[in-house]
Amino acid sequence: MPVRTLDTKTVTALVEDATAAPSMHNAQPWRFRFFRARGTFHVRSDLERTMPHSDPDTRALHLGCGAALFNLRVATARAGWEPVTELLPDPADPQLLATVRLADTAHPDSALAVLHPAIRRRHTSRHPFEEKDIPNAVQAALAEAARLEGAQLIFPGEWHAQALLDLVHDAEGRDATDPGRSEDLARWTRIGAGAAATATDGIPESALGPRKRGGRAPVRDFAGRRPVAGRGAAEFEKSPHLVLLGTADDRHSDWLRAGEAMERVLLLATVNGLSTSLTSHALEWSDLRWMVRDPQSGMGYVQMVLRLGYGPPGPMTARRPLRDVFDIA
Repeated sequence: MPVRTLDTKTVTALVEDATAAPSMHNAQPWRFRFFRARGTFHVRSDLERTMPHSDPDTRALHLGCGAALFNLRVATARAGWEPVTELLPDPADPQLLATVRLADTAHPDSALAVLHPAIRRRHTSRHPFEEKDIPNAVQAALAEAARLEGAQLIFPGEWHAQALLDLVHDAEGRDATDPGRSEDLARWTRIGAGAAATATDGIPESALGPRKRGGRAPVRDFAGRRPVAGRGAAEFEKSPHLVLLGTADDRHSDWLRAGEAMERVLLLATVNGLSTSLTSHALEWSDLRWMVRDPQSGMGYVQMVLRLGYGPPGPMTARRPLRDVFDIA
């Protein structure tokens, strides 16, 4: 193994890229450790950052950690190594989600490396998108990106999309009257100049986007009824482009793979000039989650709903200091 793989500056940069991944409410529920002698990263879950009401089984936590794992693979390939990855390597240690060994290679994965510039450009956008079609070639490329990570991506037909929007509306109504869900949202929303300026996690007011005064785009309003200085309102899409990402099974390993597939799709969408956001409302209720799937598609379990379109990119949100999420052994 080349000496450069042990350089602290280099491995730190890889983790910085990994932590740019999306996670539910930007909780950033991950930790990384690099074992210098073995040239191997451990990716672990941080259970102190769970959502007991909205994500009691930690499915969303695994999705976020899977997205961070994918970013780590992309950064590793861009730096010239092969990321030899193993999911859930120790049944006795379920918080150890993956190991990534930096292997020397003469042929880094160019399909991964080419996505690297999008890591810092990809941000969740809670703004209106244009009523503009996504080219078939781009749709096919996004579906292939999910397939490469062991997942399935489908653009639902009109009836399915309308049914999905109805389920999201149902979930929003349930959320509004559920004290536990409101508690999860309040914990991770940073409103007010002081809170937003010092936040290293959660959703700051700068990332809320405008209030929705019309349209059917499923955009979660983290502010709820709380006033936000200078926040306007806007008309959103009447026919939003929604995409379902799912897996054949619903185990912890499937959640991690879905997170990797989700990030691969998001990065490729960013490369293709699309803005993106995540819509998990209906998936946070077990009965609604089952109704989201289209039985004719063959998708066993829907893991995430994405909203894609042409519009303003979202702002960058803060990340936790590396000293809180990364150490070297």
